[in-house]
Amino acid sequence: MDVRILGRSGVGVLEDVAPGVFDHALRPDLVTEFLGDPRHHLAVALDGGTVVGFASALHYVHPDKPAELWINEVGVAPTHQRRGIGRQLMEALFSLGRELGCREAWVLTEAENDGAVGLYASLGGDATPSVMFTFKL
Repeated sequence: MDVRILGRSGVGVLEDVAPGVFDHALRPDLVTEFLGDPRHHLAVALDGGTVVGFASALHYVHPDKPAELWINEVGVAPTHQRRGIGRQLMEALFSLGRELGCREAWVLTEAENDGAVGLYASLGGDATPSVMFTFKL
């Protein structure tokens, strides 16, 4: 399995994506915008030339806190789940976060998402009680 972080030149890599990796069809304009932003990061897992997994992150900076890496989403094709791909993607983002000087990484998931909870716990993540609010804009 080839795991890599895509940059601006990685747009073409996302032309062949296995079913079920992303929630929706990729939009070329959004792919270009995402990969063109230096604070956005996309780790992908390739089986041959096909993307079978991804993890997206944002290098988050704040005026009075050290940099952090917010891991937004992790997805693996159903045909490739339970093979350690999610772990490899997370580890690639952790390595990138350390290179960027981030002091920690964080991710949210639903308590009933057993696969995600198991993955994040196996990586040594500390579950913290929290309440998330969403707002329609």
